[in-house]
Amino acid sequence: MSDLGTFATIVGMTVVTVVTRSFFFLSKRPWPLPAWVERGLQYAPVAALAAVIAPETLTTDGHLIDTLRDARLYAVLAGLAWFRWRRGVLGTIVVGMLVYLPLHVGLGW
Repeated sequence: MSDLGTFATIVGMTVVTVVTRSFFFLSKRPWPLPAWVERGLQYAPVAALAAVIAPETLTTDGHLIDTLRDARLYAVLAGLAWFRWRRGVLGTIVVGMLVYLPLHVGLGW
């Protein structure tokens, strides 16, 4: 692709992004969402997080983990235990990494 083509692609993507993200601000009236949409949007962050975390922790190269010598499993369990106990997201991340790093780096799991 030429430099002009690259530049045109970047400009086009910028225009599309700005227009789609500012679409709701162009109207002078508020856009009320139906109650069922608002209810559904409450679950979107949890669903997105599960869609990212589950494949990363349960599979390797597209195949399910077949051994218990995987640091990710223990890090997830420790993180879940911390979250169940304290309900803190930062603590969940810290505890998970404190379990994961020694097992992965130290033991080579």
